[in-house]
Amino acid sequence: MIDETARALVDFTRRYCDSWIEACGHPPASSELYGIPSPCVQQTTGEEVRWLPQPFTLAKNLENIERALDIRIQPAVVAWYTTQFAGDMHVRIDGQPCTLLQVWSEEDFERVQENLIGHLVMQRRLKQSPTLFIATTQSELEIVSVCNLTGEVILEKLGAKGRKVLAATLEQFLVSHVIDTER
Repeated sequence: MIDETARALVDFTRRYCDSWIEACGHPPASSELYGIPSPCVQQTTGEEVRWLPQPFTLAKNLENIERALDIRIQPAVVAWYTTQFAGDMHVRIDGQPCTLLQVWSEEDFERVQENLIGHLVMQRRLKQSPTLFIATTQSELEIVSVCNLTGEVILEKLGAKGRKVLAATLEQFLVSHVIDTER
């Protein structure tokens, strides 16, 4: 599961970068990541950074989360956050813009793990099944997550029980969504 997800993510990222280069003449650009150190930075122009993915250089696990919460994380989610350093990537899900979250640097990896722990603790308090977020939407109350019990990619409303299945696996999710370079 880890290898399949890693391959799907690397392939998606390659297609994403190729789309940017074809549409804009340069690698993906981000104003949100401007000034934040990362091995991904290729060029800084004006108030944006242009980036390309780089190999992940830390241990490829989420053991800090697993130990903190006595939980076993879906292997696909481990692959999602430990395959590469990259900028966030924009897609359309059911026509709606979403941002696929990626780890930008070693420091960012620590922050992501802390945020995932906070999310899982909130779900425990609400007696909800565990999910791990992988993308944001335009709504602050909706996120795209992986269900830690089934491995399904879902659209969920924070604090609510209703969830919409988007794909059976993370690999299927990556193959089925439209890259958005118009952000």
